[in-house]
Amino acid sequence: MTAFGNNFIYFAIASVLLWAVGAYAAWKDRKTLAYAATVAGLAVFFSYILTMWITLDRPPMRTMGETRLWYSFFLPLAGIIVYSRWNYKWLLSFSTVLSLVFICVNLLKPEIHSKPLMPALQSPWFAPHVIIYMFAYALLGAAFVMAAYLLFFNRNKTAAQKELDITDNLVYIGWAFLSLGMLTGALWAKETWAAATWLAYLTYIHYRLRKNGRIEVAMWMLIVNFALLQMCWWGINYLPSAQGMSVHTYNMQ
Repeated sequence: MTAFGNNFIYFAIASVLLWAVGAYAAWKDRKTLAYAATVAGLAVFFSYILTMWITLDRPPMRTMGETRLWYSFFLPLAGIIVYSRWNYKWLLSFSTVLSLVFICVNLLKPEIHSKPLMPALQSPWFAPHVIIYMFAYALLGAAFVMAAYLLFFNRNKTAAQKELDITDNLVYIGWAFLSLGMLTGALWAKETWAAATWLAYLTYIHYRLRKNGRIEVAMWMLIVNFALLQMCWWGINYLPSAQGMSVHTYNMQ
């Protein structure tokens, strides 16, 4: 890990505190403070990513720890975008908590190295490909949490239908970015698992367009789809075919 990487905890604490202030302000309907605090936290966190990029002399996207940095950044970004569009107060709290989880994992297991990119990853499409995917994963992660909540904790079927509409909006935007990410990846690499994930969420979208589709089935589809998404993100690291120099694994070493 680089010397600058040892300073991650300071950037992380500052960012999470600002995001927490933004989440609290959203619940209190203080939108100006919610926007200002969340954006300030994003600026602090991105300054770490940008400095790491310069320090490593490559995009910090090579290892699982590095992709978790982007996921931690995009969760609050997705939260503030969705909050500004649909005023979902809970989403900023969710994005802050989930981002904190990934930040804690990185503090315990950074997996950030000075290792150079393999030739296959030295494509101008590599950085936008990963960045777009991480943003899509953040939105689809929010949809998964909503589905799990509605399926296991919410007993109000009328409210569930309305909140599932919220989940649909998250899936639509997430799927759009997933499509863009898959296209940028297909320009320089095979996208087998990504294509399977893309088709799974497309199936969900088509199911929801049916007027007689059951809510419970839709929620289970989202849970299964999110499991498939995890396979696309990091599960392939453990497949026998991914051992060695696969371009679609975020190396642990």
